[in-house]
Amino acid sequence: MQLKIAILPGDYIGPEVMDAALPVLEAALKRSGHSLAHSTHPVGGAGIDAAGKALPDATLKACQEADAILFGSVGGPKWEKLPPAEQPERAALLPLRKHFQLFANIRPGLLPKALLGASPIRPERIPEGIDLVCIRELTGGLYFGAKRTTTLEGGDVEAVDTMVYRKSEIERITDVAIATARARKKQLLSVDKANVLECSVLWRKTVTERVAATAPDLTLSHMYVDNAAMQLVRSPASFDVLLTENMFGDILSDEMSVVCGSLGMLSSASIGTGKNRHGFSFGLYEPAGGSAPDIAGKNLANPCAQILSAALMLRHSFGLHAEADAIDAAVRKTIADGLRTADIAFGAPSVGTREMAAAVLARL
Repeated sequence: MQLKIAILPGDYIGPEVMDAALPVLEAALKRSGHSLAHSTHPVGGAGIDAAGKALPDATLKACQEADAILFGSVGGPKWEKLPPAEQPERAALLPLRKHFQLFANIRPGLLPKALLGASPIRPERIPEGIDLVCIRELTGGLYFGAKRTTTLEGGDVEAVDTMVYRKSEIERITDVAIATARARKKQLLSVDKANVLECSVLWRKTVTERVAATAPDLTLSHMYVDNAAMQLVRSPASFDVLLTENMFGDILSDEMSVVCGSLGMLSSASIGTGKNRHGFSFGLYEPAGGSAPDIAGKNLANPCAQILSAALMLRHSFGLHAEADAIDAAVRKTIADGLRTADIAFGAPSVGTREMAAAVLARL
């Protein structure tokens, strides 16, 4: 199989970790006789600098012609003075999600036993580490609802963000969560605020009915979002698969990343309704962290999140589970062997971006 990938490195550390991840991806594919065809295109601040907007037309066209998108990180202080609608994060990622109907975000939260010291949670609460997944609805809710700001009579100002969910949107993200839970412990926790929000009332009702009708083999439970936020800190190892709407998922998955020790270790996948030419889900794959301007160009960034995002791409957009497993195992082995970038070293000797990636590559 030939994998045609649009590479969008982004800004600051984005190109560094992308350059570190690609040789690992190519090596994993070469071992099993697959090939990689990729082209690199500007996005985010790099897109603004090159073409005057965060998602240049040529970049979008390349994504349309690809089987999947491997994304870096965008944004940073250079473009912070732009109007909000033109800033890299909002003007690149949101249009890509909308254009390709990338409605499901899959974000694993992994803390290996070898990295227990990296988590702010006391080791005795997580003796076996953490291994959970957050399934976040990505194209509905407050982020995509109608917005307005109005100056009222008397000079007061009113801002409105509209939260909207349809039953069909909830059903399709529930199906992704069901498939994820079936491949793990068959446990699914749905997070909402059904004691306050009408959208959450519909969410809970729809999730309950969908699981009962299509996945009676799963154990389904529900939790209010404020309690979920507390329990993620109190007992993170008790979670397996979380299902959330857009804003709750944004907040909880970021909390999850801190609990798991470092954003530099966390990957994510955004998949949609479309299929690529191989018949698998078209998706966008990216690290969970940001562009980290303070360490850009210093060979300090952790490449593992970008490497693991490439593994997610192999799994979801190409069905190459053995190759994805090999990359995951190589990262785990590298960590177990004591290699650390600065973000997970906590005072111990550390290695740089390139050295960490080379160590993962060697363990393939």
